Amino acid sequence: MSPPQTSGLAIETAGLVKTFGETRAVDGVDLSVPAGTVYGVLGPNGAGKTTTVKMLATLLRPDGGEAHVFGHDIVREADDVRSRVSLTGQYASVDEDLTGAENLVLLGRLLGHHKKAARQRGEQLLEAFGLTDAAAKQVRHYSGGMRRRIDIAASILNTPDLLFLDEPTTGLDPRSRNQVWDIVRAVVAQGTTVLLTTQYLDEADQLASRIAVIDRGRVIAEGTKGELKASVGAGSVHLRLRDPAQRPQAEEVLRLALDAEVQREPDPVALTARVGGGAAGGRGAAEQAARALAELTRVGITVDDFSLGQPSLDEVFLALTGHDTRTRDAQGTRDAQGRQGHQADDTELHDTKDEAAA
Repeated sequence: MSPPQTSGLAIETAGLVKTFGETRAVDGVDLSVPAGTVYGVLGPNGAGKTTTVKMLATLLRPDGGEAHVFGHDIVREADDVRSRVSLTGQYASVDEDLTGAENLVLLGRLLGHHKKAARQRGEQLLEAFGLTDAAAKQVRHYSGGMRRRIDIAASILNTPDLLFLDEPTTGLDPRSRNQVWDIVRAVVAQGTTVLLTTQYLDEADQLASRIAVIDRGRVIAEGTKGELKASVGAGSVHLRLRDPAQRPQAEEVLRLALDAEVQREPDPVALTARVGGGAAGGRGAAEQAARALAELTRVGITVDDFSLGQPSLDEVFLALTGHDTRTRDAQGTRDAQGRQGHQADDTELHDTKDEAAA
């Protein structure tokens, strides 16, 4: 019987460290993940996201710090942790030679369900995930989006208290990504906590109630998406000119009026500038933007479209790290090699946690 949860946290870590040789893949990570939410861990390839998940899921033993999952220590009480978690890794862990239905029935039986109950649960999940028509097809013939859906379905045959989703939509087309997002929302609505790692900024923006930005093994920022966006400025000015020949002049006018760096967009008539927040806050940003627009009009520059909005998560990440989420440095390459070396563990947990949860 699990001890009563009093902190309201699904995950709590302090100074979590993992090294591979001389490389500190995870370098003192502190996390506090509220139960019943989607918590996003955002970062580029090689930032340490997958290594962190593997430690929390008891696949890797930390080299320093401590972590608790629903109050259970991930080292001393690993079996208790496994009984409450499930992991969908970056690679599908179902059997490609079996059909979708056969995979779910097999895992259901391993969980201890009787054959009829396993079949009924499998049918429920296939219908819920839009896979009924593909139930009799071998998984090897599934599309990328279908594979991700059957993999998540396998992870929630027994509803876990905590579901780790490690970059679940990597390589998927927009339609398949939206389908996976809908599944994540449905899982959370049933009371499961989801820790989502991703390098897709829009994914974190869409799903996560709180986000930790991780880079080079460290958490460099944490908060709601609104807090993160506010931390790098009150807003971004976006405008489109009528005459592309006026863009150099408009760029200089904006730079002086906003006291900010102005970025030229690929569109030859578009410019973007981030407006600083400071003590003025959002109202100050709006006043700055209004003055800039008035100055453009005064010097005879025609603006066809002008808007002020919050910075995107792309701008947040760039401001915090100096590079975008697809940047990969040498440490990232080494971390990826470490992940490959432990890839088989993803499949092992997929079965181990289910047996413990039975």
